[in-house]
Amino acid sequence: MSTSNRWLWLAGGVLLAWLIYLLQPILTPFLLGILIAYLGDPLADWLESKGLGRTWAVTLVFAVFTLLMLLALLVLLPLLGRQLVKLAEYVPLGLDWLQNQGLPWVQAQFGLPEGFWQLDQLKKVLAGHLGDASGIAKNLLLVVGNSGMALALALTNLVLVPVVSFYLLRDWDIVMARLRTLLPRRNEGVIVGLLGECHEVIGAFLRGQLLVMLALGTVYALGLMLLGLDLGLLIGMLAGLASIVPYMGFAVGIVAALIAAVFQFGADPLMLTGVAAVFGVGQMLEGMVLTPLLVGDRIGLHPVAVIFAIMAGGQLFGFVGILLALPVAAVIMVLLRHVHDLYKLSDLYGESAAAPPTQQDT
Repeated sequence: MSTSNRWLWLAGGVLLAWLIYLLQPILTPFLLGILIAYLGDPLADWLESKGLGRTWAVTLVFAVFTLLMLLALLVLLPLLGRQLVKLAEYVPLGLDWLQNQGLPWVQAQFGLPEGFWQLDQLKKVLAGHLGDASGIAKNLLLVVGNSGMALALALTNLVLVPVVSFYLLRDWDIVMARLRTLLPRRNEGVIVGLLGECHEVIGAFLRGQLLVMLALGTVYALGLMLLGLDLGLLIGMLAGLASIVPYMGFAVGIVAALIAAVFQFGADPLMLTGVAAVFGVGQMLEGMVLTPLLVGDRIGLHPVAVIFAIMAGGQLFGFVGILLALPVAAVIMVLLRHVHDLYKLSDLYGESAAAPPTQQDT
């Protein structure tokens, strides 16, 4: 590739990043639509192979997705609402314990001056804002309602996501075929091979890791709710979402669950052991069953790289950046793997020019 072509590709990449930055307020429904279409395409292809037309296959897949989402919302939202009310009740109690027992112990251990900890004002603020779930909802509606443009944009996005995802899913194979015709003929094989590896990595994450997160969230939530923990569903879902990074869901969930168990049941060894057992079972399921079965070793993203990608994407492009972070990181990882292989074969590395050691040398 000539120098001018390299600069042209670099300029195109910079221009694309700049456009994403400028258009990020309206990109969310389109990115969510692409995500839904990408996840649903294998199922639509399978239904097509069974004799259904593409439109009917897509309609069936879309109907199943919609039904599952509605059922989840109808079941989970009331439960989460009640648990948010419980959480609002526990916050002042937690601050009381922290101020009257936890922090005085730390103060005595480290010789901190009297009055070093002052949580009264924080307690009043939190208690005022978390007083009841209806207050939270009213404040949220007030903030959204103060901006007619923001409300209109939110409603537009809500309508656009299913529309975009339906049409993209219906025409997914056609779009992919047309994009392939745009590839340079001389490099088509190499580019298709790289894109195939990127597809394998991204597909493994999106389909595999998301299923792992859902399964772990379900296991944690059901286990904690069977123990009678009031915040079991909330903590289980939080731990499932945090499982996007290996071991983070376990760490976040078990700490939050142990704290909630202490406030609800006191230092009951049986309940604390039960909480530890729930997360121990979840961790064993993740390591021995869920991750090998659903994900395998195809992702190859280090946990630190996952954290950095999500934080960098959010910092640069907000919610749009969070949606793009891991797919982009997966693509970069595939490209870096090939760059590494080329470097090992190059004269700069020198491995190919080095003579292998003989028996006498050893």
